[in-house]
Amino acid sequence: MSDRNRSEPRYDKRDESLLTLVGQLPGVVSNLVKAEIANVKTQLAHKGKYAGIGAAFVAGAAVFLFFAIGVLIAVLILALALVMPSWLAALCVFVLFVLVAAVLVLIALRYFKKINEDPSPMDNVKEDIKAVKGLGEYDR
Repeated sequence: MSDRNRSEPRYDKRDESLLTLVGQLPGVVSNLVKAEIANVKTQLAHKGKYAGIGAAFVAGAAVFLFFAIGVLIAVLILALALVMPSWLAALCVFVLFVLVAAVLVLIALRYFKKINEDPSPMDNVKEDIKAVKGLGEYDR
């Protein structure tokens, strides 16, 4: 006798009551959330792998660029040495670099001084409390 001819009771969700289905909902949602979290973890691991490899290549390029800048400085000194003594060419390049560094430090100091110019969040909270109490200056 064939197994296909035998009729077995099959599980059909249409036979379940609404309350049974609603009771299963938290488990289904929980499984869905767990599956989504696992999917996100897998995607982040995959993206992190490629980001790490890319960052390593960028770091390698930065090392070569660092040495290339040194070579460019040497070329600048050698080019100036064609029209002046080499010690003077090196001194001119040194002074140029010191001047650029000084200008960058002065610009940085201007930005550091602006740090304390902004009101602190605590001052804003105090003003809000005064406004709620009806004290202080505020727009009406």
